[in-house]
Amino acid sequence: MNDSYIRNVIEAALLAAGGPLPVAELMRLFDDAVRPGAQAVREALASLGAEYEGRGIELKETASGFRIQVRRELTGEISRLWPERAARYSRALLETLALIAYRQPLTRAEIEAVRGVAVNPNIIRTMIERNWVHVVGRRDVPGHPELLGTTREFLDYFGLKSLDDLPPLAELKAMGDLTLQLALAGDAGASRDDAAIEPPGTVEEDPGEDDELSAEGGASAELVAGPRDLER
Repeated sequence: MNDSYIRNVIEAALLAAGGPLPVAELMRLFDDAVRPGAQAVREALASLGAEYEGRGIELKETASGFRIQVRRELTGEISRLWPERAARYSRALLETLALIAYRQPLTRAEIEAVRGVAVNPNIIRTMIERNWVHVVGRRDVPGHPELLGTTREFLDYFGLKSLDDLPPLAELKAMGDLTLQLALAGDAGASRDDAAIEPPGTVEEDPGEDDELSAEGGASAELVAGPRDLER
C-alpha cells in the first residue's frame, strides 16, 4: 500500500464525512492487515494540506479531528449558494457566547453582571440547542446556579482546535465592535480570568435584539472566532 493510496482514501473520507474525523477513525478505514500507523496518517494529512495551498479549500484541524473546508477568505462568496442563510447571529448572543468562551465556567448572573442587562432566556436556550454551550457544574453559593462552559462542538463550529486558539482579547477590542468589560492582554493587573465585574443593571434587553438571528449583526460571528467555515 503506497502513500498515494493512503492519501486518496483519507481525502475521500474527509470529503464524505460531513464533519471532522480524528486520526484514530481515519486509521480504521483500512483493513487490519495493511492499516497504516498514526504517523503515516498524519503524514498523509500534512501532504494533503500542502496540496491545498493556494486553492479554494484547505485542511483544518479542529477539536474533533480533521476536515476539508472552504477557505475562510472565500466564505462570503460561497455563502451566496444559500441566500436564505444571510442572516447573522445577534450581537447579544455573540457577546454572551464570547463571555462564556473567555471566562468559563460562569453563571447566568455573572454574564448579566458583565453585560449590565438581563440575559434573554432564548439566548442560553439557543446556544444549548446548538450544542455550543452546556452545563458543567453548579456554583457553590446559595441557590447553586448552573455553571456554563463551551463544548467540543463550539470549537468545531468556529474552526478551533482548542480554547487557546481563540483570538486575543486585544484583537476583539481592535475590531471596535465588542464593548464587553473583559480584561485585555497588556492591561495593568489584568488577565484572561480577571474581567471587571459591575453590579447587574436594571435594564432588560429588547427581546427582539436577542433573537437567535439578526439581519443587522454587523461583524457577526467574527466577534468570537471568525465566520463559520463552510464544510464540504
